[in-house]
Amino acid sequence: MNRNSRSNQGHEAVRDPWSSAFGAFLAGALVMACVLWPVAAEAGTTPQEIDDPGAVLARLLDDPRWTGGLDQIHDGRDAAAELLVEIGGIVSPSGREHERAARVADELRAMGIQDVQVTGAPNVVARIPGRSGRAVVFISTLDDLQTVALNQEAASGPPVIRGDRVEGPGTNTSTVTVAMLTAARALVDAGFEPEHDLYLVGVAEEETGLRGMFEIVDQLGDKAVAYVDILGDGSSISYGALSIHWWRIMGEGPPGHSLGGGLPNVNQGLARAVDRILDWSRPYQDPANRTTVNVSILRSGEVFNHKPSEGWFSLDLRSLEAETVAEMEEGVRSILGQVEAETGIPLRMEPESLVPGGQIPGALESPLVRSSRTVAQHLGLEPNLNPAGSSNMNVAVARGIPAIGLGGSRGGERGHPGEWADIPAMMRTAEHVYLLALLLAGGELPVGLPEGQGAGGL
Repeated sequence: MNRNSRSNQGHEAVRDPWSSAFGAFLAGALVMACVLWPVAAEAGTTPQEIDDPGAVLARLLDDPRWTGGLDQIHDGRDAAAELLVEIGGIVSPSGREHERAARVADELRAMGIQDVQVTGAPNVVARIPGRSGRAVVFISTLDDLQTVALNQEAASGPPVIRGDRVEGPGTNTSTVTVAMLTAARALVDAGFEPEHDLYLVGVAEEETGLRGMFEIVDQLGDKAVAYVDILGDGSSISYGALSIHWWRIMGEGPPGHSLGGGLPNVNQGLARAVDRILDWSRPYQDPANRTTVNVSILRSGEVFNHKPSEGWFSLDLRSLEAETVAEMEEGVRSILGQVEAETGIPLRMEPESLVPGGQIPGALESPLVRSSRTVAQHLGLEPNLNPAGSSNMNVAVARGIPAIGLGGSRGGERGHPGEWADIPAMMRTAEHVYLLALLLAGGELPVGLPEGQGAGGL
């Protein structure tokens, strides 16, 4: 909640600065008391606890209704593992998430949530309505790597439960969706009536362009005050986003046999561009700011005695600061123009993957991050706090909307035939989501950032 008091704006200045300061303080205090006290009184929270996640969490954990939800999550371990067998066993590479999306939607409807939709992405969007007109959004990923899908199709059967593991391709990523569903059922069964709309969203194409996340952020717009990207149990918490832009630099030139070769030659244009970009990039290379310029792939031609007509090289640009990536892109375009003029080889940039990012001032100390850290510590974790997230959360951060990524190990061998998921980690993730939803959507803590703070855009 952004509740900035400007009670003295527009009033005539007084001569005594001490009186003016005291008057401003008193007026501000009265306004804040009038604004916050009704919320605190309704929720059973004192004004002193309004910005203290630890105090609010401690009070919630004294309430049998909410501790009963935690007991339900603990007792539902076997059911959650069986649900992971089912959902994780659905082949769901990026662009083919429809069957998994439909199954997740069925599960949300079965627990009694009325507003559940499957969108065109396809995203699964479930809403538990609140009263404030704002929204807190929890995100899980529906899609798998293409290699996971191939392993699923080659497997002799569905995943199996063995002790603390669910073993089989497709299980690792799906732990976050099952954790979200487990937490959602506990919230619904406990009768949670949020202050802010609580959205539970399974998004498509996280692996191939973040299409589903772009869709939900566009859909909710300014209504969303916080996003939580569920990636694990909260052993790590990302609060900023690393911009990662991958480009193909394409070159074209006249083909010909070696005997009729000569210039222009597409390889000269490509090679000169690579050399010049890497020399130019030296001042930008900054490990402290995660700023990197890299060329990994250079391809053209098939045979020794023929000049190729086209070729390309990869360009990886990344930084914690979105503005730096934009600046580097302009520099690369300038270099490509110079090389084209010198060699006669047209060069153009084609986007391969543009993951947005940026930093929101004050995010590290925001109620969103502090609330999640408080929950993690309650679960016995001391999370690593990281400004370089690279997941669905990047879309929200790039638009100035507070977002975090809950990280942590989910199992092992993802993308390999022996892939497995860690059931205890999945259940900790469910507990984290459950408690964080109570703190954030319950309306007892301010969720947003002070007015005027936002991310560096793209």
